[in-house]
Amino acid sequence: MPSSLSGRTVLVTGATSGIGYETARQLAERGATVLLHGRTPEEARAAADRLIATAGVDGSPLRPLAADFARLEEVENLAHAVVREHPRLDVLVNNAAIAAPERHTLTADGNEIAFQVNFLAHYLLTDLLAASLTTDPGGRVVNVSSSHHRTAAIQWNDPQRIRRYSRLAAYAQSQLALTVFAADPRVTAVSVHPGICETGLLPLYGNEGESAAEGAAHVVRLCDPATEIVNGAYYDRGERVAPAPAATDDRTVKRLNKLADLLVGHTA
Repeated sequence: MPSSLSGRTVLVTGATSGIGYETARQLAERGATVLLHGRTPEEARAAADRLIATAGVDGSPLRPLAADFARLEEVENLAHAVVREHPRLDVLVNNAAIAAPERHTLTADGNEIAFQVNFLAHYLLTDLLAASLTTDPGGRVVNVSSSHHRTAAIQWNDPQRIRRYSRLAAYAQSQLALTVFAADPRVTAVSVHPGICETGLLPLYGNEGESAAEGAAHVVRLCDPATEIVNGAYYDRGERVAPAPAATDDRTVKRLNKLADLLVGHTA
């Protein structure tokens, strides 16, 4: 029987479908208070209602929250709301992700959309939640990454990929950045590839995959304080493996922080 997570508060981004939804369900079933993030208030509320109706989850530990990660201002508002209402946050699951579109797309903030939604928004959110994220043992950030990070290179001189765009390369770059970010010494964080699952991102990987619930189980295990973690560790499903070399390179971590601070409008 998995251990109880009662008394723990977890924010799951992108919790309205796929692995995020299943992660929220499994955490709530084990007694955690789940801050359930969706792109719009309606989507977040509908996901909470669905969990109550179909998963038999008691509604009291569910808190729907909304922010469109394609707008950094909404990410800031989300962070401020969490800090205000939940001054102690045990775990942040950075899960929200989109497949890069076929055509090169910039957000209103001027960033390539997959780089912003999948990485920069989480970078900013994690930074702004530092005041809430507990430093007690067991407090942590879990980045839901991808095996695609191994195929990636961060285009330092053109992170927005304005000169050469390919949707797979843009998606992979966002996942590499998220994986590198787990090694940031300012946070206790790990990243996990939950396996190839039946979610909206499946077309990036192949034709068939495991259930989203199976993928989510690997994420939830890393949320459990009973699972000891090493900062910057990378998991392929349940197994700790070495990530791409860039993900543990100190210079790359520092360089990415500088780039991200610049792109989210923060000065280090």
